[in-house]
Amino acid sequence: MDIDLKAYCDRWQAVAVIEQWELQTASLELRWRQLNAVIGLALGLGIFYPDDSESEIHQRWAYLKEKLTSSHHQPT
Repeated sequence: MDIDLKAYCDRWQAVAVIEQWELQTASLELRWRQLNAVIGLALGLGIFYPDDSESEIHQRWAYLKEKLTSSHHQPT
């Protein structure tokens, strides 16, 4: 039984290593989509209410997103 428990813990430790690697190597575009998905879910559930004072921050993120996407579409 101890061997099974150790194997089980080892598998979850391997999963944690892979998840950490995925987090570290995720692109800005992926993180942006994930953030938007979380905010969209919170808005849909009615548990997030945008604050008017945050509009400048959202505008900055939108500007950065535009710069990122436009730089990916330019010919090299």
